[in-house]
Amino acid sequence: MRTLVIDSATEACSVALLENAVVLASDNQMLGRGHAERLVPMIAALPDKGRAERILVDVGPGSFTGIRVGLATARALALAWGAQVMGFESLSLVAAMALSETAADTIDVCMTGGHGEWFLRSFASDATPISPLASLSPAAAVAASNASLVAGSQAAALGAGRMEESPGITICNLWPDARFAVLLGASALIAQPRPIYGRAPDARLPATR
Repeated sequence: MRTLVIDSATEACSVALLENAVVLASDNQMLGRGHAERLVPMIAALPDKGRAERILVDVGPGSFTGIRVGLATARALALAWGAQVMGFESLSLVAAMALSETAADTIDVCMTGGHGEWFLRSFASDATPISPLASLSPAAAVAASNASLVAGSQAAALGAGRMEESPGITICNLWPDARFAVLLGASALIAQPRPIYGRAPDARLPATR
């Protein structure tokens, strides 16, 4: 089975075409912004323009725009190709990536959130979540973190905050990368993907009198 993996939920934007567990082709760009303009051309540059029987898409948490762009693209291609769409969470992929390189009983994944906050979640050694997803201030995230392995886009900052009390902490600066979706177990895949923003939307409807 061929699988197209789309990841545009964070500052990084990546795509990969898999044949079972083999990566046929991939692209990973650190964009920051501009995912809507770059994502489709990145997919089109893959073999057979990325056509696959299954599409995996990152549903967040992360950038509101990036999450929506990825989901909309996945759903449009699935409709055109008659493909199955499934989702996965950005922090789960980062946890699996870090744990594939470094053994640890637990891992804290810390990613950039909105309005200066960080997304934080703890995972077991098999990349299974063991705490709820939280959007915290940097100080609160440092206080809540206690794993010996820290990974994610804010891993260095989180580790620096903990270094005095935990000098032996291992830090892995990582962003989700579509190539490594093969590391995700079946339990990490979401059959009916919906966006996970991780925090309340900035815009609010006016109060009803």
